[in-house]
Amino acid sequence: MNKETKTEILLTCYHCGDECKDDSIRIDEKLFCCNGCKTVYEILDQNKLCNYYNLDQNPGISPNFNFGNRFDYLDDPSTIQKILDFQDENISKATFHIPQMHCSSCIWLLENLFKLNIAVTHSQVDFLKKELSVTFNHNKISLKELVKLLTSIGYEPQILLESVEQKNENKSSQTLHLRIGVAGFCFLNVMVFSFPEYLGIDVSDSFLKDFFVTLNFILSLPVVFFSGWEYFGSAIKGLRKKIINIDFPISLGILALFGRSIYEVASQTGAGYFDSLTGLIFLLLIGKFFQEKTYSYLNFERNYKSFFPLSVTIKIDGKEMSIPVNKLMVGNRIIVRKNEIIPADAILFNGAGRIDYSFVTGESKPVTKVSGEMIYAGGRQLSSAIELEVIREVSQSYLTQLWNNDIFNKKTESFFTNFSNVVSKRFTIFVLLTAFVSVGFWLPSSFATAINVFTAVLIVACPCAIALSAPFTFGNAMRIFGRNKFYLRNTSVIEDLGKVDSIVFDKTGTITQLGKSDLVFTGTVLNSFQQKIIKSLVRNSTHPLSLKIYNSLESDDFFPVTKFDEIPGLGITGVVYGNTIKVGSKEYVNQSAHADDLATKIFVSINDEVLGFFTVTNSYREGIGEVVKSLSKRFKLSLLSGDNEGEKFNLLKFFTTKDELLFKQSPEDKLNYVKSLQSSNKKVLMVGDGLNDAGALKQSDVGIAVTEDISSFSPACDAILDASNLNMLPKFLNYSQSAIKIIYISFVISFLYNLIGLSFAIQGMLSPLIAAILMPLSSISVVLFATISTNLLAKRRGLLSQ
Repeated sequence: MNKETKTEILLTCYHCGDECKDDSIRIDEKLFCCNGCKTVYEILDQNKLCNYYNLDQNPGISPNFNFGNRFDYLDDPSTIQKILDFQDENISKATFHIPQMHCSSCIWLLENLFKLNIAVTHSQVDFLKKELSVTFNHNKISLKELVKLLTSIGYEPQILLESVEQKNENKSSQTLHLRIGVAGFCFLNVMVFSFPEYLGIDVSDSFLKDFFVTLNFILSLPVVFFSGWEYFGSAIKGLRKKIINIDFPISLGILALFGRSIYEVASQTGAGYFDSLTGLIFLLLIGKFFQEKTYSYLNFERNYKSFFPLSVTIKIDGKEMSIPVNKLMVGNRIIVRKNEIIPADAILFNGAGRIDYSFVTGESKPVTKVSGEMIYAGGRQLSSAIELEVIREVSQSYLTQLWNNDIFNKKTESFFTNFSNVVSKRFTIFVLLTAFVSVGFWLPSSFATAINVFTAVLIVACPCAIALSAPFTFGNAMRIFGRNKFYLRNTSVIEDLGKVDSIVFDKTGTITQLGKSDLVFTGTVLNSFQQKIIKSLVRNSTHPLSLKIYNSLESDDFFPVTKFDEIPGLGITGVVYGNTIKVGSKEYVNQSAHADDLATKIFVSINDEVLGFFTVTNSYREGIGEVVKSLSKRFKLSLLSGDNEGEKFNLLKFFTTKDELLFKQSPEDKLNYVKSLQSSNKKVLMVGDGLNDAGALKQSDVGIAVTEDISSFSPACDAILDASNLNMLPKFLNYSQSAIKIIYISFVISFLYNLIGLSFAIQGMLSPLIAAILMPLSSISVVLFATISTNLLAKRRGLLSQ
């Protein structure tokens, strides 16, 4: 009989880890609890995805293959449109909430969906939000079939046409409030029934005494098994995955108090500690509530999205003006020029659309659009300017998500994240060992003290503060940067900024201010028609020199431009009413044209006849001399320019002879220069305009796009800096380094708190109730320290008003 019992215990499902009723469902030596788990294993095995089982033990979820007709609603076109983020002739993109996602194996399997079905081109997991973004060919697999595929492997999406995230957040918050309410009610009543004991009143009636004790026991049950279940549930889930999480020692502490109380009541040696037990859980939940409120108030992600900078050109009564993207409304007419991103779903009205959806789908093949067709948010126009009408409200969170696409993210590991993860895992084991050693020390002298010490040690120590130091410090710093018009892709950019030792500047549009520079045309006097067609051409380009020419020509009428093309570093060309116009360098417009090599000139030709050239006198941004002087003390500085050496004399007023000044640099030259610095183990910050130097921005350790027109930002950059605040760059770099120091100090505070708390607890000088109060305070204090410190430093460095 014992042998059979032992055998039954060993019958666990190879896929999900649940207990098997018998060994009838099996493949070789692998047992399965149901045919669903067996089928999932066969699917993974056929597609050579069994590495899934190597990442974790029994990582799967038992699936449900009885679909019936519950997914038929996904055949409805209107429902499909509500769920999809994007759709063109072949490719669709959707984001699903996957509540079953729980471990590294889940992530691995979900990001390898393409091996299960070749129609899935890309899948990406956001583990913290439990979201899965899937790009698929809807001609080969429908949305309904994709959902069935996910369900068949145990990951049924939770599809709600409202906001899933908001719904989950509200439900979670309501449950916490209910748990606190139950714990608070029971705690107060237990205290009332315990008053005779508190006051030392001798209750002679044994029936009344037993009655009060029984009531306390009954009141403690919902507190332990409902209010405290969140801790038990989390600990059990961790143990199933062979992980000891922070809720495990808390659960042990609660069980120790509960068991001790039941023992005293059953043996009639005391009234138990039901007041301490219910009070402990109540205070733990109150601490959790205040933690959530604190984190919600200091939540940087929401503010980060609201700071995301993007403007758009709208057309009102024939006039064009720029507005923030968050003020864009359905029905607005917008103008999108070459290389600009379409900020919202819209219908094409005028012009020829040649849309690059690589930011959305990862595929760089341009899609041609004609008047009347829909264009999705996130596409980039590659041809001449187009006019569209907005049909759906802009989603800045969606645009932010595109900016954080893996295509553009640099694969760098965060030291602080790795450090926090390692410490948090080992810290819990250390706390458990300390608790058991303390019990062994106190048990011979006092059983009651031993239990108190055991519970207090398990509760007072908490590694949460260590894990929270980095995200809240960087998160608040990111918010402060945003207020100073310095917008970061994500918080890891701050850590990278703090490691920079070399800075590379682009010249045109970065350290020069074209708005204040003089522009003079030399050559044939341009008639009204010639001015109009030249202005119509440069209107399609976002290059700073094109914008300068556009603003200098007097004309409010625009002609349609066809065959528009722009070659970075050289110039632009297009056809207007049969006339071929070129604007750009001497070599690009006409190789035989003569020009002074020591001046910045933009040549113009119509039908291969050079009409003349615009001469630009560079005007450097205010304070650029102080910026370079300040940075040169701590960083290796370089300047790259696509222009000739005409400005070298003026540049040497700001830079020194030890700084490297390179001219006639093509976009590829800039990229190779950054690579050469990195090959010498340099951490490179590239500061450019995001157009001709997009490759260098992406290659650098940190790429900052300096722009006066934030509608033309480059997703290849890590940060966007408003040109008016370029003089604050030294402050931003110093502040990033200070933020890293704050995290180190936060780590020290957290370690000291835990050491002091543990020292009092093991001496029996800390009751479980006081430990329950101190535990959440440690996390809150570290978060407040990080937030207050970053704010104070920001004020000292002039990044926040006093």
